[in-house]
Amino acid sequence: MTYDIKTRAIALAAPVAASLPERAGPPARAGSAPRRQSRSLAPKRLPRGGILVGPLVLVLVWELASAAGGLSPKLLAAPSTAVLTGLDLLANGTLADHFLASAQRAYLGLAIGVVTGLVLALVSGLSRAGEASIDGIVQIKRAIPTLALIPLAILWLGIGEAMKVALIATSVLVPVYINTHAALRSIDIRFVELARTVGLTWAEFLRRVALPGALPGFFTGLRLAVTTCWTALVVLEQINTTEGIGYLMNRARDYGQTDVIVVGLAIYAVLGLASDLAVRLGERRALAYRKVLGS
Repeated sequence: MTYDIKTRAIALAAPVAASLPERAGPPARAGSAPRRQSRSLAPKRLPRGGILVGPLVLVLVWELASAAGGLSPKLLAAPSTAVLTGLDLLANGTLADHFLASAQRAYLGLAIGVVTGLVLALVSGLSRAGEASIDGIVQIKRAIPTLALIPLAILWLGIGEAMKVALIATSVLVPVYINTHAALRSIDIRFVELARTVGLTWAEFLRRVALPGALPGFFTGLRLAVTTCWTALVVLEQINTTEGIGYLMNRARDYGQTDVIVVGLAIYAVLGLASDLAVRLGERRALAYRKVLGS
């Protein structure tokens, strides 16, 4: 009985199989087993250091254009000239003093802004009353550029270090708040219901559900914040400063020293990239449980 059923099934399936189109493929080599071909839709990750290819090509073209006379030193110094100038400034101690002054302003404002943005996001994201009182104010600040706040900040805080640190902090807290708040709002409601079912306290819910759920958005905001931090510093160090990379560049502008200006821009770029790299490494370790596209 079983043999008859199998025979009839094979007989019925044979015409259907014969009508299907054959899959095109390369001819198999004699004595070789067929190899399964699979294509991954995920993009390949760049090798380590691959992200530096573009900047290196840009610097090479810049150097060649300067050597060929296409770029006047009065308009833009060559990279090799800027490197020699930077080494001279580093040797006589000038660059180190100005760098420490800029780093102190930048990272102090960054720390204050990140903590403030995170706290505001938690209060707004976990409370309707908090969202009603905080979210609108942050959105208004988001629409107002930092440069527009400089006159009021000078009137309120003076023209010293407090004004610069405060403006950096207000610039930094916006991306941290926006991305952390969005991550909190996107937490799966099933986790919230589960926390209520098992009777978690508010502190336990914050530690086990809210903060882990907000981490991806927080790191995204932090990456934007470290860049915003140095961008704001470039502008603020042009105002009544006697030390800092911005002051060094401002003085070089008065004397037409484009090589010193290029050194300052390079320092800002390196510090921004290094800060972003540090945040990405921390994100990779903190969110190692996630399967990232292309990994």
